[in-house]
Amino acid sequence: MPENKINFIDLAAVYKLHQTEFDAAIAATLNSADYINGKAVGEFNLALAEFTGAQHIITCGNGTDALQIAMMALNLQAGDEIILPAFTYTATAEVIALLNLKPVFVDVYADTFNIDVAAVEAAISLKTKALLPVHLFGQCANMEAIRALANKHNLYIIEDAAQAIGAQYTFANGEIVQAGCMGTVGCTSFFPTKNLGAFGDGGAIFCNESELALQLKMIANHGQKEKYIHERIGVNSRLDTLQAAILNVQIKHLPAAIFRKQAIAARYDAALANITGLSIPYRDAKSTHVFHQYTLRIAKRRNELKKYLADAGIDSMIYYATPMHLQKAYQSVEFPKGTFPIAEQLCEEVLSIPIHTTLTDAEIDFIIQKIKDFFAVAIA
Repeated sequence: MPENKINFIDLAAVYKLHQTEFDAAIAATLNSADYINGKAVGEFNLALAEFTGAQHIITCGNGTDALQIAMMALNLQAGDEIILPAFTYTATAEVIALLNLKPVFVDVYADTFNIDVAAVEAAISLKTKALLPVHLFGQCANMEAIRALANKHNLYIIEDAAQAIGAQYTFANGEIVQAGCMGTVGCTSFFPTKNLGAFGDGGAIFCNESELALQLKMIANHGQKEKYIHERIGVNSRLDTLQAAILNVQIKHLPAAIFRKQAIAARYDAALANITGLSIPYRDAKSTHVFHQYTLRIAKRRNELKKYLADAGIDSMIYYATPMHLQKAYQSVEFPKGTFPIAEQLCEEVLSIPIHTTLTDAEIDFIIQKIKDFFAVAIA
């Protein structure tokens, strides 16, 4: 057994991994006192554009702001409907409701956990204006089919790529595109636990249309193109220079971090694939997986396994314990319990285990062994 508890994520270890670079970036920002819209912000915009292939990057305060700014820029009207998965984090639905738009939930696939395209098509109405796929846990939604639906019904696509930066999707024609860059607009978060994480809040919007990008930039900056000239209602949302400086370090190491997570995932796969009562993460052949989370499905005994691991000093997390349509804030007679059976079942079965880049081989082996031990006892 490892000497210390195995944390679900170890941000202190991430800092120590590149401490010299982080300290230099932070010191440079403090010495320049250029805290708002400083040089590091522009440098990060360029680095993120190069990494993703997006033509325009609009950084902002956090991932939730990114979603809100995107929806504001599309000039959606009160009552317009946006279709999104029932199995997701609250921010996705929250912004829709805050803007007096209507969230229309649909079920997800049992294997990838991503939005069910057939369910999306069935939910499209005359009021539908946008589709909001969430690339959950690090793997892209079925963007080929989602694009086809959007084109057929003249709908916007707002991608939530907060958990999938670096994931690549391959279309039938051979085109390979990064998560967040396949729709009308893409949104991401730099929350510290993300694969590309800051040491505080931060977010960004991806866009390939120049006029839309201009509107996004204006909205993020009080609705102004030039100082004190406000052309539309906006918000105050920006990535501060200190976080940009930290992200400039993080993005240099992102490919290696993704590779490490994929390697850990491969070890988990090989060791856990044939355990009865447990399902390892499914891989969609069209998308790479960057493993923001490594999420198992545990039939019937999920909570017991979570406690068993905790007793052994291993952190694990449940993403998510309640689907969106059953959250008090979004409950509606339109979506009673039982409406989205797969999302509801997933909430009873999913369990994410540690997959951070600073896990040691000994810790990975210990996690694997404890999971095997649990199911060996269960079978016996």
